Amino acid sequence: MSSREGSLRANSTSVSTRQPSPTSHLGPLLSSVAPAAGLAVGALGAGLLVQYAPAPTMLVFVLLIAVFLLLAAAVFFLPEPVTPRPGAWASLRPRVAVPPQARKAFLAATPSLVATWAMGGLYLALGPSVAAGVLHIGSHLVGGLVVTTLFGTGAVASLLVGDLAPKRVMAGGSVALAAGTGLTLLALVGPSTPLFFVGTALAGAGFGSSFLGTFRSLASLAGPTERADLFASVYIVSYLAFSVPAVLAGLAVPSLGLRTATMVYGAVVIVLALLAAVPGTAVRRPAPMPLAAVASSEGLAAVAPPDGGGCRGGTGALPSMTLPSLERGSHAPPWSACCGACRPGGGVGGLQGAAG
Repeated sequence: MSSREGSLRANSTSVSTRQPSPTSHLGPLLSSVAPAAGLAVGALGAGLLVQYAPAPTMLVFVLLIAVFLLLAAAVFFLPEPVTPRPGAWASLRPRVAVPPQARKAFLAATPSLVATWAMGGLYLALGPSVAAGVLHIGSHLVGGLVVTTLFGTGAVASLLVGDLAPKRVMAGGSVALAAGTGLTLLALVGPSTPLFFVGTALAGAGFGSSFLGTFRSLASLAGPTERADLFASVYIVSYLAFSVPAVLAGLAVPSLGLRTATMVYGAVVIVLALLAAVPGTAVRRPAPMPLAAVASSEGLAAVAPPDGGGCRGGTGALPSMTLPSLERGSHAPPWSACCGACRPGGGVGGLQGAAG
């Protein structure tokens, strides 16, 4: 596990534990906005330094070291959200896991994670080279703006869709990512610089919203003690997609050429993004229960909880819902509004896992 990934995992977990309430969207929102905003600001700053500052290859790292030291000092003044306990050094050992109730959703979200971060890796690795070699733009500042456009619009899009349903956000973001990537590739055929930046902005909006929707969908399935391990899994997939395809694309450039390598890379991103859009758009709904089955004793046994009892807050007492209420049009089983402790998976996580 890289130091960057470890710090992002720690930051995401820390932000989640400091949310105003367990149902707040603040944690996933900040975990999605912060990386994109940092990449956007960093690319713009690097472009400015390379274009106008003396010794740019050294100055940028000196400034980064200074910022890191200041932030490291600021960490000591942050309030601790949990009670300290023995085993601080053991807690630094990397742990990666996906909770059982989140595994199906994690597998469905993997194409989205790979598509979004692979697109980010393409822009960081080849974006400035594409601007110079294909679009014939020699300014280093414009090369930085290419990356800033992608990640900046991603951060803004995350803020705009933060209150929408996460699965819809993931699906819509994946479609926007595919469409923006397609426009970008079309611009390279022209070539057309304005169309390239329009496509980049649309792909960036898809990047930010898709990752936010994916992160929120998965974060809601993990308990407080499971979040760190789940976030580590998310970032491992994300940063493998961020790095490995970009390295392979760079190795392919000498033989395929910059334009062709970028076109092939973009085509793969489009396919993955469209695959990611399918689970988010196909929201499953429970099938209506036949009234005849409910009216019979066998039907009641079929809809009873697995332990034969009902539930009221996990106590095993049936809620105040009678058979006539079901006959009036409600097809939900009698424990559908309960805490979920009587259902497979148990508790809120079980409900969310079933709904995921």
